[in-house]
Amino acid sequence: MGAWQPLPEGLPPEVRHFVEQLRLLKDRTGLSLVALGARTAYSKSSWQRYLNATQPPPRQAVVALCRVAGTGAEEAERFGVRWELAVKVWPKQTPLPGKPDDAATPTLPRKPDDAAPPIPGTPTQTAAEPDPGDDYEDEPTLPWWDAPPPVAPASSSRRLLTTALVLAAVLALTAVIGALAFG
Repeated sequence: MGAWQPLPEGLPPEVRHFVEQLRLLKDRTGLSLVALGARTAYSKSSWQRYLNATQPPPRQAVVALCRVAGTGAEEAERFGVRWELAVKVWPKQTPLPGKPDDAATPTLPRKPDDAAPPIPGTPTQTAAEPDPGDDYEDEPTLPWWDAPPPVAPASSSRRLLTTALVLAAVLALTAVIGALAFG
């Protein structure tokens, strides 16, 4: 459990602190990455990426780890704050350990005349504009046992009530007719 690979050089302090605290929390559970993956909605390989700072975890992964570790509400809130601070400054592409920096972001050279024409009806993007896909999004993935039960639409409740009232009226009418006939 304390045999973590070193974190990549050049990580912002917020990211380094967050990942170190996440590692300590994972160690506190006493679970392997496989067991942690079985207890959360995230695989062993996902946890490896999160705990080695190669990819930021979704907020729900941090919440799931806090739940498995049995942290209190106050400590879980601190992890949420650490997550927010880390994700804001997380490097967009962290180089993998043991590989050169340029291997982390493979790019193919393109000639200007090689560029594909823009698709009509789609916005074009210049080099100065940031790619909206670069932002990390919080993926609200919940394991099946934490998912809220499906809520029945209001129309089915109304239909059930209407059916019950019609049946009650038919039953009352039958009772009145029976009393008059056999009276």
